[in-house]
Amino acid sequence: MNTKSFNNTFDVIVVGGGHAGIEAAHAAATMGSHTLLITLDKNKIGWMPCNPAIGGLGKGHIVFEVSALGGLMPKLCTQTYIQARMLNTKKGPAVQGLRLQIDKDKYAQLSREKLEALESLTIVSDMVDSVIINDDKQITGVITKNNQEFYASSVVVTTGTFLKGTIHIGQESQPGGRRDEQAANSLSPQLKELGLKLGRLKTGTPPRLLKESVDFSKMERQDSHELEYLFEFYPHKVSNTHDCYITHTNANTHKVIHDNLSKSALFGGKIEGIGPRYCPSIEDKISRFADKASHHIFVEPEGADSDELYPNGLSTSLPLDVQLDYIQSIKGFENAVITKPGYAIEYDFVHPEQLKHTLELKEISGLFLAGQINGTTGYEEAAGQGLIAGINAHLKINNKPEFTLSREESYIGVMIDDLVSLGVDEPYRMFTSRAERRISLRQDNAFARLTDKGYTLGLIDEQLYFDFCKEKNLVNKIVSDLRSKYNTGQLLRMFGELTCNKEAIRALTPETLADRTVINIYADIKYYEYLIREEKEIRKAQKYRQMSIPMDLQFATICGLSKELQEKLNHHKPDTIAQAMLIPGMTPAAISLLIFRSKELIKST
Repeated sequence: MNTKSFNNTFDVIVVGGGHAGIEAAHAAATMGSHTLLITLDKNKIGWMPCNPAIGGLGKGHIVFEVSALGGLMPKLCTQTYIQARMLNTKKGPAVQGLRLQIDKDKYAQLSREKLEALESLTIVSDMVDSVIINDDKQITGVITKNNQEFYASSVVVTTGTFLKGTIHIGQESQPGGRRDEQAANSLSPQLKELGLKLGRLKTGTPPRLLKESVDFSKMERQDSHELEYLFEFYPHKVSNTHDCYITHTNANTHKVIHDNLSKSALFGGKIEGIGPRYCPSIEDKISRFADKASHHIFVEPEGADSDELYPNGLSTSLPLDVQLDYIQSIKGFENAVITKPGYAIEYDFVHPEQLKHTLELKEISGLFLAGQINGTTGYEEAAGQGLIAGINAHLKINNKPEFTLSREESYIGVMIDDLVSLGVDEPYRMFTSRAERRISLRQDNAFARLTDKGYTLGLIDEQLYFDFCKEKNLVNKIVSDLRSKYNTGQLLRMFGELTCNKEAIRALTPETLADRTVINIYADIKYYEYLIREEKEIRKAQKYRQMSIPMDLQFATICGLSKELQEKLNHHKPDTIAQAMLIPGMTPAAISLLIFRSKELIKST
């Protein structure tokens, strides 16, 4: 325990030092709360037990929003990345996503250093066994495994996969919150006793491979991209890049896995938790997509100086000997050495519909939950929740108005609204398709959308805010001037209809424009007509919110509705348009189709 605090009473207590806990502690302490962070191991603060990468489609949007609100994750990324790529570059700016490969050891080390430098933050190594609740259902503190009591009227619980965590390798199981770390077995039963509804989820990780045992010459090299900015506001020229590679599974791989499915914890009946649909284990993929001849494997370093590789796409709960057999059937892995076996992990979570949009529990005042305890998966989703929980934990103890984000203004708002409105029946992962207004919720305009809020909260410093306002005003002026002189078609012919001609836009002003700023201008022009149409569809949907959806409407017959949305509609069976609008990924265009078909059926009866 460091000595910044000389008593056991705090304003805010944060339980868990993962990505949600980091943001919660950082936000509360930066805003002025006397904050305590309780974590099992200070050296594992900000640890990446799965893929050491941050960002991607949808996920990267959340990180940009964390940045715009003054969070810590983007700053850590800039100083610890080892490769940078912009995904979906053949598509428009609205669905592109920045993804960084991270040096996980440096990230964890820097996370601890940044938190320890906060004057208002104290860090204690311990495990929380229970929370203290008074007769008015108000939280007053926590009790740790070492029988220490700490008191606060705001507590943020960010326990990740540790709640009754169980690790599975084949038919062998053992308690554990992560590899070589103990599970938190006492808190779950107490949360149930307090009346909370808990469930069980599952995730997993692939085996790690010895770098020198892999033949990269047989693989496709995946180069870094030349970028002029990352997740932070200020430009950053990409450097310090390290090679990543792509290989593939094959018929032999699939046979080995298929022949041993009964030995998998997942298929052998050992696992009861529900796994992530969009990041399944390799045995799940082989079973569900039996007609597919191969699957991509992204071979990524665990750090700049690490001798271990992460074979992204090979998450498994098969026994170690089977893992070695299927690994060595893959091109480039013929002589691969497994340094750590892959495993599946089950853990408890709290059904998130019991939360407010502030991430405070409805029934227990002052108790906030963030991250995987709410049924999400991913470092980015955890960080976004941790930031909101930490902000509101501080605001609550200061009797200030709560802070929430709507789904119309942010991906963080989409995620939280999905969680508290619909709950989860599988680990929740962010995609751009979940946002109804993804054309206006782009990563390039995250600062324009949210930095004013971050500044008002006290999380954005004066110099950054001054520079942001200067850039925002410049963008608005350039876009306004262009629209007064040209129509959208003319502008796109000048600047490129498919790809952005950055130099043509830069030529409009003597000011130095960062790539993000140029793309912001281009996107405002490119999507202008779409944004107008999107606004009309949203207003139309609002008008028809109370319209009933006929019981005999067959969603599969609605032309233009994706298979995924058909499945979701069949699953949720909404009675009204308002209920349909709450379904994750339901777009304004899809709602318009639903309204049209409902009106047709109603007229015909």
